[in-house]
This record gives sequence, structure tokens and C-alpha cells, in this order.
Amino acid sequence: MRRLVSGLQFLGGWLPSWHFPTPSAITQARKRLGEEPFKILFHLTAKPLASSATPSAWFHGQRVLAIDGVVLDAPDSPENAEVFGYSVGGKGKGAYPRVRVVAVVECGTHAVVHAAIGEAGTTERTEAWGLVSALDPGSVLLADRGFFSLALWERLIEHDVDAVFRISRNMNLPAIKEFSDGSYLSVLLPSKRQSAIRKSSRRSSRGDITAENQYLLDHGVPCRVVEYEVEGSDEPYRVITTLRDHAAIPAMEIAALYHERWEVENVFDEIEVHQIGHGRVLRSKSPELVKQEIWGVLLAHYSVRKLVHKASGVAEIDPDRLSFIRALRIVRRQLTNGADFSPQHTPRDAG
Repeated sequence: MRRLVSGLQFLGGWLPSWHFPTPSAITQARKRLGEEPFKILFHLTAKPLASSATPSAWFHGQRVLAIDGVVLDAPDSPENAEVFGYSVGGKGKGAYPRVRVVAVVECGTHAVVHAAIGEAGTTERTEAWGLVSALDPGSVLLADRGFFSLALWERLIEHDVDAVFRISRNMNLPAIKEFSDGSYLSVLLPSKRQSAIRKSSRRSSRGDITAENQYLLDHGVPCRVVEYEVEGSDEPYRVITTLRDHAAIPAMEIAALYHERWEVENVFDEIEVHQIGHGRVLRSKSPELVKQEIWGVLLAHYSVRKLVHKASGVAEIDPDRLSFIRALRIVRRQLTNGADFSPQHTPRDAG
């Protein structure tokens, strides 16, 4: 607080009786506010930034978004432990309660445009379900293997959002129709009814494979499968997509698009390493203030990214070419610089 307001001292606006608030006074004020105002402010403020001229933000006219989750460490208090829980691994319980944040990022600008904060017992899929309704129709969403479920896939389709998801190699995806680019049409079936549907399709076909496949399509959700390998990777990639027009969008374009998903990993690095600080624990000891703090972090990140986007537009370059770290340093320096106002030209001297 002292660093933030020191640059205002030359305005001469302080009452003689005013003193810097103590840390405990700031905490009490934060408690009075709670989480909700910060959450509402984020949802009102964090909108997609890319214009039609922003490079790398669009795919065949669709805004490119990516979803992923990150886990942040909270102080080890009984309240945080009860609400958020600990991670459990081979070495036992983790040292700190862990807060799961699921975020949707605009790939072309690195702006976090939607987010949800989870509690113990929730999963990334659970949080993603609630975020789908906020996505703009006509967007395309990229996601890694941990996010796929048939229910989420159908929810995206219902909201007119296209998807490119990586899936596991052991998922059963019959090749119903092969395309010239190496991709193929397949069908997603409900896991609990998959066996019954397949048996019924064989009975209905009477040896006609086309009729069998049509039965599967009628009782499942069609998708397009793209399989490929990346140099240096031991495991082949397998992605499914709602973008089924192989003539308009070849398989190589789908593969290249999926790897834009890594932009969300870069965003989490910006937040965890450079904004919060590598290895640092959040400050708040109560769940309400932990969530408030996270919304504040996301708002600050969005503000820096909006500044970068504006600067890139003036320079007519890709926002990726401007350094987030340098922009963050500039913002911090301007906010905490005690010489923001020249002592030779202040309101106190006027008149």
C-alpha cells in the first residue's frame, strides 16, 4: 500500500490526520468486500481482445480459445485445508492446500476471458462444464485429454462452439469413412450403452457395413479423427474435432491448430512465475480471501494483456512479439514510482 500511494503524495490531497492503513486494517477491509465483487468485476471486464486484424487469433474466421487448469498453493490454514484439500502423491500429502483454477484463454492475445475456481472434490471437467455457456458461439475451443467427456462435447455443440480435443489412444473410435487427407469420420457413443448400440448395429445391418455405420451415426455423435506424429515425441497424437469438412479444413491444419493450445500453458507461466512469483504461496489464510486474491491476480493479468494488445495494434505486429515480462515491469514501475508527479509542478504550487 505504501508503495502504491507514494506517487500521489505531491498532489497534496491527504488530510493531516490520514495515516497508511496497517496490514490488519487492509485484511479487515478485504473481509468486508469478500469474493463476489472481484468475481463480478472479472466477468464484466475480461472480454476477448482480438480484432479481425489480430494475427494468430482466428481460424477460418473463428475465434481460437483454449481451456486448461492450473493449481496454486494456498497458505496451510485449517480453513483452506477443509475447502481446497491437499494434493496426494507418492510422497504423501502435499505441504499446502491446492486451489484449482480452470481458465479459458484467447490464444491470439493470451487474455484470460473466462475462469472458475474449484474446491476439493471438483475436477477440471466439472469447472469446464460451467464455463461453456459463457463461450461465444462460433468460437473453436482447444483442450487436452483430461477435459474430454461426451456430455461436455455435446454441450459445446449445443452452444454452437466447435472443438478440437486430444483424446487417449485406447478410446474406441471406429473408422466409418476415411478421407483423402488421412483423417476419418467416426462416432462417439455413450460408454454405458456402447456395447448395446454396437450389437444392434450389427443386427440391423445384415452384413451391410454401410448400414451398420449409419446406425452408429444415428445413435451417437459424429466426429472427425486426426492422427499424426510430432518429431521428438514418443507418443502419437490423436485429436477429435467437430470440424468435419476435410476439403475446407485439411488434417494438417487441424494438427497445427491443436498445438495453439500451448498458448494457455504460456499464460499460466506468466501468472505463476512472473506475476505471482515462482514457488510463492498465495497470501490469504481464508478460502473467501484466497478466491478474492485469485480474481485480483486474473484482473491484473488481463489489464497487462490488454495494454500489450493495444500496443501491438499501434505497432501493427502480433501481440506474441511483445514481452509480457517487460510490460509487467513497466506497469509495476509506473504504479510504484514515487516520482510520478514532479514536485516542481503540483497542484500545491498552483495559485
